[in-house]
Amino acid sequence: MQMYLKDAAATEALGLLLGKHAASGDVYCLNGDLGAGKTLLSRGVARALGAPPEDVTSPTFAIMNVYRGRELEVRHFDLYRLNRPEELEDIGFDEYAGGEGVTLIEWADLFAGQLPEEYLKIELRREGAGRRAVLTPCGQRYEALLKEVKQDADFSY
Repeated sequence: MQMYLKDAAATEALGLLLGKHAASGDVYCLNGDLGAGKTLLSRGVARALGAPPEDVTSPTFAIMNVYRGRELEVRHFDLYRLNRPEELEDIGFDEYAGGEGVTLIEWADLFAGQLPEEYLKIELRREGAGRRAVLTPCGQRYEALLKEVKQDADFSY
């Protein structure tokens, strides 16, 4: 599924929509250039789950931030500064990714071999004044999720 997000508000709105349909155990893998909107989209997901928006920042230096939602915890990873798969072990990646709550992974493609078997891949690319979002389901859960999102979306495809 593809959609054009005309501005930052539309990018965060997509995150809100994904958060609205999120379930415990969901993993969203975000990819795109610096400044493409990965953290903005993550803020929308976390907001939809009840986390205060001011708490959601890029975990570039912390590697992982945890936000408390109303019912679900949100684990927000940024793998940009990691160099080797062993570093994922050091931060307990396998213990968090796909466990209870919702997991957001920025720069996920850097460690594609270490990702859970099923996840939603989200590519953000700058396009004109906005960005193009390409959502690819990896697994039945995410195929169903995208059907829900598409029915509920108010974006251009």
